[in-house]
Amino acid sequence: MSEVEGASDQLSEVSLDEKQKPAPENVENSLSDSPKYLSVTIGATVPTGFEQTAADEVREKLGSQSRISKDRGKIYFDISVESLSKVHGLRSVDNLFVVVQEFRDYQFKETKEDVLKDFEDLAGKLPWSDPLKVWKINTSFKKKKTKRKKLTQQNSMSKEKVDDGQGDMGAKKQITSHSVEEVLETIENQDDTIGETPVLAYNKKVSEIPSAIEKEKGVNENPKEETESQVLKFRVTCNRAGENHCFTSNEAARDFGGAVQDYFKWKADMTNFDVEVLLNVHNNEIVVGIALTEESLHRRNITHFGPTTLRSTLAYGMLRLCSPQPADIIVDPMCGTGAIPIEGAAEWPNCYHIAGDNNPLAVKRAANNILSLLTKSQVKESKAFWGLPIDAIQWDICNLPLRTGSVDIIVTDMPFGKRIGSKKRNWNLYPSCLQEMSRVCRPGTGRAVLLTQDRKCFAKALSRMGHVWQKVHTVWVNIGGLHAAVYLLKRTSQVFIHPSELEHEKETF
Repeated sequence: MSEVEGASDQLSEVSLDEKQKPAPENVENSLSDSPKYLSVTIGATVPTGFEQTAADEVREKLGSQSRISKDRGKIYFDISVESLSKVHGLRSVDNLFVVVQEFRDYQFKETKEDVLKDFEDLAGKLPWSDPLKVWKINTSFKKKKTKRKKLTQQNSMSKEKVDDGQGDMGAKKQITSHSVEEVLETIENQDDTIGETPVLAYNKKVSEIPSAIEKEKGVNENPKEETESQVLKFRVTCNRAGENHCFTSNEAARDFGGAVQDYFKWKADMTNFDVEVLLNVHNNEIVVGIALTEESLHRRNITHFGPTTLRSTLAYGMLRLCSPQPADIIVDPMCGTGAIPIEGAAEWPNCYHIAGDNNPLAVKRAANNILSLLTKSQVKESKAFWGLPIDAIQWDICNLPLRTGSVDIIVTDMPFGKRIGSKKRNWNLYPSCLQEMSRVCRPGTGRAVLLTQDRKCFAKALSRMGHVWQKVHTVWVNIGGLHAAVYLLKRTSQVFIHPSELEHEKETF
């Protein structure tokens, strides 16, 4: 059971107090009261273009209906605190925050001074109590998770380092030999509160155990430092979109942040902060929230990055487009660091995933990322773990060592022609890729999901392959500021015939 689930499962044992306590001096006391059925609104940032995909995942896994924001790349949904663990398990979201209050039609004043004054006044009028309770619970199990993550990294560092000259066989030898029992025993020796759920540990009196921030930073050396560390550190981040604003993001964050500091008596710290307050402004819509994630969730499976590593959340969205079924064979012929097949193996373990690339360095990175995921899975599993349904191989995309009609799904991030390759080379590469993909993909049932920013070249190549590939859907996405497209293709029932055979038939007639 994960730390998040352990925290959520014990909420029924926590004392109840649903009263709002607006006075700043009562906020800290109210955090110790975790309502059993506290319901809050969660905001999530998702890859642009995949908002509906994220909403569908929320409905399936949480049973909640989502509202897609006018500001692309965000969705909102209501949950009870007991479902917080499942929220962190969503595969399609980059960052999470709990909504303090939302203003869907905020009326801005005409002058900058009046607008900024309204932001200052707003800080003391917001219902902070419940969102801060959620932040408190979230921080408690995040601390436990961090401890286990650091331990796993220490175990990995104690092993021999992978020699780049040893190839994949050298990498495979590095699988940790520590048993799950040994790992957990080490954790217990480092943290004497492992037997308690994080929520109950946090609800102890301050005099009995150090606060979460003190313990995590190790600030307990003398009474003076201990008193100072009890003051939370915070920062305000303003994300603004729209052309009719008379203020800048920095100005809004500065004035609103100053009012928050005066209200809570917190200490401002732009780098080493405990609480991140979000001020999201999109045209006339304002959302104030508290961040629940420090690092974007899209980095969850990748430890060895390449020049164009795909986000895990975007990889999940692409895979979900093609609706994988049990026993499907899913291939990424240009895998790079392996983000797509690794995400597939983690979410669809009943399928078989193949990661391939023509670059030996890319294959090595993919193998190392697979190894990291395997090691992480070994630590998490409390029973015998037999590995992951995934392989990595070096090959030529235009001459795949796969049988004709043997692949169910092809999902890949094609070269844009910017950091890798060139647009000139794409004019020859794209048609050859689509032709070879049509050969290995099953006629009638096969699907392909292809991401590219070189849309003109892709459209031309696809027009030549209309007899074997049919375009079903297009999702427009933003990749590092580049306007790209994800194409969902369906393999027609046309049997693959190699071009050389067609020419031979023409010569015969």
